[in-house]
Amino acid sequence: MNKLACIFLAAVATIGAAAAQTKVAVVNSQKAVLDTNEIKKAQLDLQAKYKARQDQMDKLQKELVDIQTQLQSGKLNQFGEQDLTAQGQKKQRELTRLQQDLQEDVDRDRNDILQRAGTRMQETVKKLADEKGLDIVVDTSNTVFYKAALDLTTEAVTAYNKAYPVK
Repeated sequence: MNKLACIFLAAVATIGAAAAQTKVAVVNSQKAVLDTNEIKKAQLDLQAKYKARQDQMDKLQKELVDIQTQLQSGKLNQFGEQDLTAQGQKKQRELTRLQQDLQEDVDRDRNDILQRAGTRMQETVKKLADEKGLDIVVDTSNTVFYKAALDLTTEAVTAYNKAYPVK
């Protein structure tokens, strides 16, 4: 039993010595990706790409408000009120379809962009880790505490922007 305890203590001491030599860093992956020039440009591109559809939805929304105002005015006869109500229902269905289609398209494009950028950021962080001789890089979302000196987020963004310049 004494021999087993000595072996265990020697193993623990060896692990402790190995852990003392481990180089660790942290990165806020989400912030790093969102702070890249590529993502900032992609956000502007998405807004421009879908501006016409957003404007169309804004126009429909204004028309619906106008219809609601006319209906509440009390100046319409029964047939005028029915006609306007039918127009409002049609415009509301059209607006709902446009909103759903736009949301699906924006979500698809955003997910594609974020997935590509996330993969590229992982590659960038791996390269940084190799250059710095790091053994492990942990995401800040999984870290309870870390010293600011261990944070590679800003360096990762700079390296990403250099590796993947925006055109």
